[in-house]
Amino acid sequence: MMPGFGMQPQIILLKEGTDTSQGTPQLLSNINACMAVADAVRTTLGPRGMDKLIHNSQGKVTISNDGATIMKLLEIVHPAAKSLVDVSLSQDAEVGDGTTSVVILSGELLKEAKPFIEEGAHPRNIIKAYRMASTLAVSKIKELSISLGGTVEEKKDLLKKCAMTTLNSKLVSGEKEFFAQMVVDAVSKLDPVTLDLKLIGIKKVQGGGLRDSFLVDGVAFKKTFSYAGFEQQPKSFDHPKVLLLNMELEIKSERENAEIRLEDPAQYQSIVDAEWNIIYEKLAKCVESGAQIVLSRLAIGDLATQYFADRNIFCAGRVEVNDLERVAKATGARVQTTVNGLSAESAKSFLGTCARFEERQVGAERYNLLTGCPNARTATIVLRGGSEQFIDEADRSLHDAIMIVRRALKHSEVVAGGGAIEMEVSKALREHSLTHTSKAQLFIKAFAKALEVIPRQLCNNAGFDATDVLSKLRQKHGQTDGTGRNFGVDVNTGGVVDTYNAFVWEPSLVKLNAIASATEAACLILSVDETVRNPKSENPDGQGMPAGGRGRGRGMGRGRGMRR
Repeated sequence: MMPGFGMQPQIILLKEGTDTSQGTPQLLSNINACMAVADAVRTTLGPRGMDKLIHNSQGKVTISNDGATIMKLLEIVHPAAKSLVDVSLSQDAEVGDGTTSVVILSGELLKEAKPFIEEGAHPRNIIKAYRMASTLAVSKIKELSISLGGTVEEKKDLLKKCAMTTLNSKLVSGEKEFFAQMVVDAVSKLDPVTLDLKLIGIKKVQGGGLRDSFLVDGVAFKKTFSYAGFEQQPKSFDHPKVLLLNMELEIKSERENAEIRLEDPAQYQSIVDAEWNIIYEKLAKCVESGAQIVLSRLAIGDLATQYFADRNIFCAGRVEVNDLERVAKATGARVQTTVNGLSAESAKSFLGTCARFEERQVGAERYNLLTGCPNARTATIVLRGGSEQFIDEADRSLHDAIMIVRRALKHSEVVAGGGAIEMEVSKALREHSLTHTSKAQLFIKAFAKALEVIPRQLCNNAGFDATDVLSKLRQKHGQTDGTGRNFGVDVNTGGVVDTYNAFVWEPSLVKLNAIASATEAACLILSVDETVRNPKSENPDGQGMPAGGRGRGRGMGRGRGMRR
C-alpha cells in the first residue's frame, strides 16, 4: 500500500533491541556519571588525603591513594566515565604524578558546565570557551614557572624538594626525606640523555621497617632457582669478570619421535657420549673465557652448576630479562647467544666487570648484588616493609617520585604547589573573561572557578574550613604588586603560606599536562549528544544478522525436508 499524502515511509535503521539515548538529558546523564567518578577519588588528593581499599573478585586487596591505580582497579563500565580513566592513565604515563588532580579537574569542569547546559546553552559554545581558557591557562603557567639552575649539587637539592612534595601525599610521607634522597640518587645514576626508567629496579622484600630500605649502586636481583652444587660455589668476588648468556646450559633430551638406526650396538655409546661432549664443550668455553660469574636468561642445569662450582665460578640461570639488561648496562658485558668465540683473547669485547659481587641475606630472601660498576648507568632500590599491601603502595609512591624527578631533570621548571598556581591562573582567567562581551565571559569564569577545586579539596581533605582559606587565598592573589602569587594552602596550620618559599614545588609539566588533558576530557564528554547501545546477538555465529534470523532459516529448511 502506498503511503498517504504527506506521510513518510517508515525506515528501520538500527537492529531491534538497540537502545538509543540522545539530547540534553543524555548529556546531563554523562556529566553526572563523570562527577560520580571524580567524587570517588576526590578524598585522596593532597598530603592529608585518605586511602582507598579495593577488594577484587579474586580476593586481592589493594590499598592506594594513587589516582591512576584506583581508576584502573575500579572497573568502571559507564562508557562516558571511561574517558576519565583514560585521561588519568595518560597523565600517569606522560608525567607520572597528578593523576588524581586531572580526574577532579575534569569532573569540576563538567560540574561548572552543567547549569549552562540545563539552561539551554549550546555545548559547542562551552567547548570553544573552555579550549580558549585552557590555552590561556597553559601560557600563564609557562609565564609563572621558575627554572632550576645552579651547580649539580644545588640542582640535586632542588630535585629532592620536588620529590618530597610528591611523597607528601603518599603513604610513605613519614619518611619522605629518606626516600626523596634515595630517588634523586637513583635517577642521577641514569644516562642523562635517555633517562630510561627500566634501568631503575625496585625489589620488594617483606619484613623490617621502611628505614631498612636501601639503594644499591648497581644491580640487585633475587637468588634464582638453583640446583645441587650451588652451595659449593663462592658467593663473593672482588673485581670479577661477568659473562651474560641467553642460552641453556643443560643436557637437552631428544624429541619423542626422534629415531636413530644403528648397525652396530657399539655405536650407541658414541651417540650418548656426543650429548655429553656437546655440553662439556660449552662449559669449557665459558671457563676458558676467564669469567668468574656466569648469568643466563635460560636454565643452567645441575651438571653445569656442579662443573662451575668445582672451578670456583658462580652461576645463576633463569635471571629475569630486566635484571639481565641492567647487569649488561652496569657492567659493560654483552649478552651472548652462543659459546662459539668465547676465548680468553676476545674476552674484553664481551665480558663485563664490577668492583664487588656478593650474595646477601635480605629479610627472608637471598639477593645477588653487583656494586661499584664502571658504567654506573643503573641502580636498584630494595624496599622493606611490614605487609604486602604496604610495600606495593610504597612501590607506587616511589614510581611517582622517580617520574617527577626524571621529568624535572628534562624540563627543569617548577611552579609553587599547594593550590597556589591554580589560584593565580584562576585570577588571570577571571580578569581575561571581562574582555569578552559574549557568553564566553560566563564560560571562562566557570573554567576559572573550576580551577579552585584543587585548593578547596586540599582544605576539605585536611579538615579545614575551605571557604575561609579560599577567601584568604583570593585576597593574597588579588594584590596588585604580585607578592601573593605564590600563596597556597598550608595543610599544617589550616592557613595560607608562600608555598614556593616553603619548598612545596611541582614541575610545571605536571600542571600543563593536567590542565590540557582535563580540558580535552571535559570537551569530549560535552560534545557527545547521543549514546547508542547495540544489543548482544543471541546467536554468536549470526555474523551481524538479527538474533534468531539464521535459526528461522534452518528451521524452515528442516520442515520442508520432513514434509517431503
